[in-house]
Amino acid sequence: MRFVLGLETSCDETSAAVLDVSSASPRVASLVILSQDVHRIFGGVVPELASRAHVRTIAAVTDRALADAGIALADVDAVAATAAPGLVGALLVGLAYGKALAWARGLPFLGVHHLEGHLFAPTLEAPDCAPPFVALLASGGHTLLLDVPRWGEYRVLGETLDDAAGEAFDKVATLLGLDYPGGPRIERLAAEGRPGAQRLPRPMLGELEGHGPHRYAFSFSGLKTAVLRAVRASRDLDGDRPDIARAFQDAVVDVLAAKTLHARSALGYPAVLVGGGVACNQALLGALRDRAGDGVRIFAASPRLNTDNAAMIAAAGAWRLARGERSGWDHEPGDRRPLPGLAHAASAPLA
Repeated sequence: MRFVLGLETSCDETSAAVLDVSSASPRVASLVILSQDVHRIFGGVVPELASRAHVRTIAAVTDRALADAGIALADVDAVAATAAPGLVGALLVGLAYGKALAWARGLPFLGVHHLEGHLFAPTLEAPDCAPPFVALLASGGHTLLLDVPRWGEYRVLGETLDDAAGEAFDKVATLLGLDYPGGPRIERLAAEGRPGAQRLPRPMLGELEGHGPHRYAFSFSGLKTAVLRAVRASRDLDGDRPDIARAFQDAVVDVLAAKTLHARSALGYPAVLVGGGVACNQALLGALRDRAGDGVRIFAASPRLNTDNAAMIAAAGAWRLARGERSGWDHEPGDRRPLPGLAHAASAPLA
């Protein structure tokens, strides 16, 4: 096997990539990502519009990826497409298109879990990225802390009880009068804010002191409410906006970094992996690197590979295909589906 075609349509990016897997270190031969700007009008993703946009563009995006890689469809050896989780209508487009391409050419096909794609994304730029590590997956739809002793074996340490971190960024951006998507806009505005000028709570950070079931859990709904109160209390929102953004980002970063590094220390692992759109936040990566100490690796892909993209789907798919795994032609999309190989930490609690 040399070339794996990856497809990603879980939300509002239509993406295709070609991965060269002929060597021990897979190489991204091409990556095309087409973002759907129409959702900015509504301040969030509209599922029906996302699905229709995928239908219109999936073929052209795939053709562009093949052309950029300098190959034809006849040169592809396998196809991998995101199957879950995500918007069902959006997933259906990429999954059906990928199955059709594979079936027409008699190629192996694999439906990939989107979050496993995020886990494999850093390996495309850091070949030495390998378990064991603690993984923080933070995006608009997920905030998940995982124990990853080896590829394909995942143990949930904690997850969000309400809003995901990326979702909180988007909602707070709306409260501050900023455009969608909120993450990069909050980060830019926070850079202008004064440290400590506003103080917001660190939700569930105190849980680290005990051994309860929510020790590594997250909750950002209350933090969002605290921002709302700060906005309403402001007498000069234009002047206070950068300070509120800074306070919000500092609170999220403190909670994510503290819980991630506490879990790494408890497990004694040499590395932390950060994936998902929130991993593009440089304040978060900086905090993790500053607090981790010498000898601890922080693996995070570049922003292009941290946001939803088909290269990470091809990487995860290639690993499973190499193990002999295949998906049937009746493989269906799912808006919620656990990672393959996932277990809960309750079966083996941390010290």
